[in-house]
Amino acid sequence: MEWRIAARPTGRELRVEDFSRSESDPSTQGHPAPGEVLVRTLMLSCDPAQKGWMENAGGYAAPTEIGDIMPAGGVGQVVESAASGFSAGDFVAGPLGWRDVGLVPASVLRHVPREADSPQLQLGLLGSTGLTAYFGLLRIGLPQPGDTLVVTGAAGGVGSIVGQIGKMAGCRVIGIAGGPEKCRWLTEELGFDAAIDYKSENAKRRVKELAPEGIDILWDNVGGQMLDDLLARIARKARIVICGGIARYQQPGRPAGPANYFNIVFKSARMEGFLMSDFAAEADEGRARLLKWYREGKIIYRDEIVDGLDTAPQTLMRLFSGGNTGKLLIRVAEPT
Repeated sequence: MEWRIAARPTGRELRVEDFSRSESDPSTQGHPAPGEVLVRTLMLSCDPAQKGWMENAGGYAAPTEIGDIMPAGGVGQVVESAASGFSAGDFVAGPLGWRDVGLVPASVLRHVPREADSPQLQLGLLGSTGLTAYFGLLRIGLPQPGDTLVVTGAAGGVGSIVGQIGKMAGCRVIGIAGGPEKCRWLTEELGFDAAIDYKSENAKRRVKELAPEGIDILWDNVGGQMLDDLLARIARKARIVICGGIARYQQPGRPAGPANYFNIVFKSARMEGFLMSDFAAEADEGRARLLKWYREGKIIYRDEIVDGLDTAPQTLMRLFSGGNTGKLLIRVAEPT
């Protein structure tokens, strides 16, 4: 089975008809050419960036065409190899796309362990999700003991890890999430100092109450009105880390810029965005440290695994409605 891009969902919500499905026959894939491997997909990652890839939003990904395999990061198992260093049975991670089997250049793959929890860890805590949190907070947010860190989209895969790293760095961490269950998870299990339910509370007012001296580090996964409101609450020399913009992903046209942006000048603050490719050379270092924290119980990692490639569009759509807690994954097959 494979899913291809059937439409460009620019400025609107995703729809099932944005994808076209066909049945793929592994026997028709052919043998890998030199430098290629034939990979059977085990698990796929769901990420907000996938909608941007469908739209050809540009900036950090190769262009897509209507009819292309729907792009996605995944973990798979090598079926046949024509590349040095890769053998049948190896576990690999890389851009596999929404298909159950396919030919992939070995140059875009990396070996991963065969442990039982390896696929979900490699796509979550040890994949782009964890590395985004790790490098974005430590290299751009520059947390210091006593800082107040506010995280929007805090119950998502990235936000939940950002908050926990912030706690280890000595920050007071306030998470903003949607719904009482997510907020309880942040405070009772992950150790956040406070959580704000934006669906039932005024986030701007609550941040003022919880952080009367202002926000030292603002990690933003949302954008839109939420970002604008929180810019009004930053402290002097604040660091604003722009990671995502879930509020704008389904809006038509370009969103208005934040009205409170000049508070960055008044507070001598800094706002910076980043891409994971900025830190690609240091990815192994980040994975090693994240894995150490995880094994020591210092980071709690949560994923939500949905079985079946046949419902991949509906699963991805949940990401944009806030229907998941932690990292959202699609299980395609079990390893052999």
